Amino acid sequence: MPEYSNPVTVMMVAGERSGDVYGGRLAIALRARQTGFSLFGCGGDAMRQAGVDTVVDSHQFAMVGITEVASGLPRAYRAFGDLVQEAGRRKPRLAILIDSPSLNMRLATRLKRLGIPVLYFVSPQIWAWKKWRLRQLGTRVDKMVCIFDFEEQIYRKASIPAEYVGHPLVGAVRSCVSRQEFFARAGLDPSVETVALLPGSREIEVSYILPTALSAAALLSERRRVQFLVAVAPTLDAARIESRLHRHSNIRAPLRIMAHSTYDILAHSAVAVVASGTATIEAALLDCPMVVVYRVSPVTAFLARWMVDVPFFSMVNILAGDEAVPELIQKGFTARRLAGETERILNHPEVQSKMRQEFQAVRGRLGNGGAIEQLARIVEEMVQNFHSEPRQR
Repeated sequence: MPEYSNPVTVMMVAGERSGDVYGGRLAIALRARQTGFSLFGCGGDAMRQAGVDTVVDSHQFAMVGITEVASGLPRAYRAFGDLVQEAGRRKPRLAILIDSPSLNMRLATRLKRLGIPVLYFVSPQIWAWKKWRLRQLGTRVDKMVCIFDFEEQIYRKASIPAEYVGHPLVGAVRSCVSRQEFFARAGLDPSVETVALLPGSREIEVSYILPTALSAAALLSERRRVQFLVAVAPTLDAARIESRLHRHSNIRAPLRIMAHSTYDILAHSAVAVVASGTATIEAALLDCPMVVVYRVSPVTAFLARWMVDVPFFSMVNILAGDEAVPELIQKGFTARRLAGETERILNHPEVQSKMRQEFQAVRGRLGNGGAIEQLARIVEEMVQNFHSEPRQR
């Protein structure tokens, strides 16, 4: 590994929680390979704890859907300007943009105007929607680092340098406690069927998903002995989630909320109700049978119908190539249907077994682990290749 006589300034930008976690891990991996990196950009707690100077907090860009974006635009616009200004002032040797295409594709354009090389990690899902972005990426990105096996060929076919490293969650998703210890901590009975509720990582997602999930929990509690765990994402206020639960006093079963315990919850639950997103991959890695749900505003859903071009919503089903897990989306996401699908999984061990077989095939398409370490190697190679300071143009 080369030694740098002066600190090498690198910009890192993550606009969401998952990207912030990956960014924090990358910062640690970079410093393990080479201490001469000075890291700044946009992120959250994970990146800050890893020593990244987050001049903008990723919460400034936390928006979901099409109609939901409007109210957050002024805040995001100011934060975007601050990022561009800081990039121009510090002139980083390389910019690492992580996921968040609505933010990062626009940012990539501005960075290229400043002469700053761009590496993009976690490819925009151009294979699912907004396929015209592929042409734009060709002029904005110096290298695309892919986490799904089929993406690399798409970019190379479009003459965009790309490398597949596997999914960064492989090897990182695991339970840290035994079943007995976990249920003792949760105050629940380990012998009772446990249903996990994962309503999303953003407040807007929770507002659309959790009420219906709780209504389904009430229906289930009338029909069988069961207990529930609500996983609270680190981006959410546990007290606000708790206040929502009080409105559903008709649930005749023990119900607990737990923060910072998602992997343990998934590992020790019989079935999970999971908001479509990264959490579906986490559930598959932990072998937890699931029902995938999602809902956005009616206007957002109407507009998305004309832009989304994939047979499934969840990444687990896309990778499996069939409906490995049931999906309840928009009008199909009702309390009665969710209760029915959950109960079908609980009642039929053969359904659970088939899901786990599908999960095994999905895991085979996520790589062998070490994605962040491979990414750190690519970053170091790019820093060496772009050895001269970028010139402002």
